[in-house]
Amino acid sequence: MNTKQHTVIDSPYGPLTLVATDGKLSGLYMTGQRHRPPEESFGDRDAAPAIFGETVRQLDAYFAGELTEFDLELSLAGTPFQRSVWAMLQQIPYGETWSYGELAERLGNPAASRAVGLANGKNPVGIVVPCHRVIGAAGSLTGYGGGLDRKRRLLAFESGATAHEDQLF
Repeated sequence: MNTKQHTVIDSPYGPLTLVATDGKLSGLYMTGQRHRPPEESFGDRDAAPAIFGETVRQLDAYFAGELTEFDLELSLAGTPFQRSVWAMLQQIPYGETWSYGELAERLGNPAASRAVGLANGKNPVGIVVPCHRVIGAAGSLTGYGGGLDRKRRLLAFESGATAHEDQLF
């Protein structure tokens, strides 16, 4: 059936567009995000499926430092490889980072770090599926669909760093 609905909420990282497909969260997009689908593909605006209320509740708890792992019904459209990468992203513990190579190894394909990076960049549910926790091999911040500044801020937030310490990333 693929009934799509969306809403826009405020967050410490700017407005977030939540998209639901058949009542499951299928998108969480930041403003200016790379690979953001066109607005007209998001369905009716300000519809109120239950998943939006639960997503907002969990995001609020996350931003308050009270939630470290999301538990939401997701509907992630992608290739089997992309979905395997996105599932593995959910295994990265809060406050930790893995490199693209480490992620590829954990998927059983150590030579696939570039493909892992491409799949990571197309993650349709940022923050909830924590693609911001993936970094370059030497610990560098490399690409983030929401922008490197947001990635730096999310990693600093999760590590408990103060505003001054976020220069570490």
